[in-house]
Amino acid sequence: MVFWQLTIDANDPAVLARFWGEALGYVRSPPAEPETTWDAHYHARLEGQAAFVDRLFDPDGLRPPIWFQEVPEGKAGKNRLHLDLYPTGRDRSLPMDRRVDLVEAKVAELTRLGASVEHRTRHDDPEDPIYFAVMHDPEGNEFCIG
Repeated sequence: MVFWQLTIDANDPAVLARFWGEALGYVRSPPAEPETTWDAHYHARLEGQAAFVDRLFDPDGLRPPIWFQEVPEGKAGKNRLHLDLYPTGRDRSLPMDRRVDLVEAKVAELTRLGASVEHRTRHDDPEDPIYFAVMHDPEGNEFCIG
């Protein structure tokens, strides 16, 4: 098995860690369970501190950690990789009005945390209803809510 983490370049890692921690429900300290070699590695790197300012962890220890790596240059161009967040759970049976409500609630929450909306897309196809928003995090990285 290969361990991996998502690494995101950032001018202000603490700002992005706060934003994405709220957006994803991640925390700044590695979970105590399940106990793994990588969790031991991260706990050792804390060196007595309560939490990282530049790393996030799934509180259940199931999804990969995220490291916001400080870089001197700003974002240039469109992301080659982005996150899709699904407050709808990708449930295709949701009525469109419920789908829109769930997406817009998450958009409002993330806007309050410093994100901005680029655009929204809606397709009322009964076989494949689609509603999503393309957004930017506080440093301009694109992501989608759908």
